[in-house]
Amino acid sequence: MPAGAEEIGTRSAVSVSRLGAADSPLTVVGRDGALSRMQGWLEKMLGGERQIVFVTGEAGIGKTSLVDTFAHRIASYGSIRIGRGQCLEQYGTGEAYLPVLEAIGRLCREQGQVIDVLRAHAPMWLLQMPSLVSAPDRELLSREMFGATRERMLREMGETLEALTTDRPLVLILEDLHWSDYSTLDLISYLARQRGAAHLMLIGTYRTVELIVSGHPLKAVKQELLAKHQCEELPLEYLSEEAVSHYLSVRFPGNRFPAALAGLIHERTEGNPLFMVNVVDYLVAEGLIVRDEERWELTVKIEEVEVGVPDSIKQMIEKQVDHLNAGEQRTLEAASVAGADFSTLALVAALEEERAPVEARCDELARQRQFIQDGGVHVLPNGEAVSRYRFIHALYRKVLYESVSASRRVQLHRRIGEQVKALYGERARELAAELAMHFERGAEHQQAAKYLQQAADNALRRFAYREAIALSRRGLELLLKLPDTPERAGQELCLQLTLGVPLVATEGYAAREVGKVYLRARELCRQLDNTSDVSEALWGL
Repeated sequence: MPAGAEEIGTRSAVSVSRLGAADSPLTVVGRDGALSRMQGWLEKMLGGERQIVFVTGEAGIGKTSLVDTFAHRIASYGSIRIGRGQCLEQYGTGEAYLPVLEAIGRLCREQGQVIDVLRAHAPMWLLQMPSLVSAPDRELLSREMFGATRERMLREMGETLEALTTDRPLVLILEDLHWSDYSTLDLISYLARQRGAAHLMLIGTYRTVELIVSGHPLKAVKQELLAKHQCEELPLEYLSEEAVSHYLSVRFPGNRFPAALAGLIHERTEGNPLFMVNVVDYLVAEGLIVRDEERWELTVKIEEVEVGVPDSIKQMIEKQVDHLNAGEQRTLEAASVAGADFSTLALVAALEEERAPVEARCDELARQRQFIQDGGVHVLPNGEAVSRYRFIHALYRKVLYESVSASRRVQLHRRIGEQVKALYGERARELAAELAMHFERGAEHQQAAKYLQQAADNALRRFAYREAIALSRRGLELLLKLPDTPERAGQELCLQLTLGVPLVATEGYAAREVGKVYLRARELCRQLDNTSDVSEALWGL
């Protein structure tokens, strides 16, 4: 969903106690120490000492569940603002400030006065959320942006967050930072360096291994902040056997399970919370755990419990998918292609089905908390309201996506891309990064290159130079897969000129690559007999 898109409704809380279940209580097990530390940092924040906290751990370890529980507790205070945003794997580092814009956008829709604060302190940011301002206001803001810089972008958000905390404390939650863009990391570093008093707490979650494998810059950012005592880190460990036993007692009160059951589940799952919950769900689904007239009990001997239990979380998820009917499986497969967060209209286009049955299946899956949950209502540019959903955990989407054949993925991405483009019309450039992703994975390289150029242009409007460079280069790479035609040359010219701007900003006019880019642009102008862009190409030389 674009940063400026309108959304109604809030995200549901997810609990480690029963992911994938309809009657999940909002509680976590084995995390009392972690919650106590977070409470301590919250108290410091309430005293005026800003806090930057990283909650870290492997996939399925319970980072989101912990943060959800913490957010639920502090929401009961009534006086604390909570903003939430999430990085998305399908965009990678390409969509500048994505989680921040989502979090601020949510706050604006929930609390109207936040828009007034943005207008006063961060007009550059307000311009990035077009659904929140009228067309005349956008025109006015655009004129005011002349001469703006990347540093101003950071300063504006810093001042906005401080202004928001003058009357009410603010907790900003940014999830899955292992997929974050460079600009978001720049903002986190900027906020951490500010030493003035502020009732601000920023919580970021990320997977430790992802940083190591991908070489993501967050690793260096966090290490620098830790060395300067400008952030806190909360690494989550796997659950103990005692915590597994506590989980069983919370989920199945008054049960008559043998004492060895907790140990068996702990051994099989190694204490991974997501795996543990799914193993227990499996035992219930298979009728190995049932409720008689009074209490829960195990229907087989403890030695028989392990028989048939998958050896990995991936196999467990695949087994759960197999239990769904064909329509539900098709719907979830299409949803995995649509993204971590998706609308029912995207699925209607992908599946080429009527809207009513698709929405009914999504509603039922979300009600049962099977793989997806309610994501609120999204308002399209034409004013139509559509339901949105999101995957409960990224691993669910990953396993489902990998189960779709390569040829079908291409087909689904293409259909979804065309649907999104049609729904947004002239405002499609607001979703340029999303459209580029769908068309690239849908093997529509010409359209993908077009939207990569627009995404790069969007990044430039946010002074996100590294993102603009990466997006422009990717577009140029895709053009090499197309036949040499005047149309391709025209697209390349646009991408070369777009690429030149951030290269000049980061490397200077004297850089070798800058000269190479503008020489190629001049050559393309001559080839196309394009006189309107020659001056820009010559300007860069």
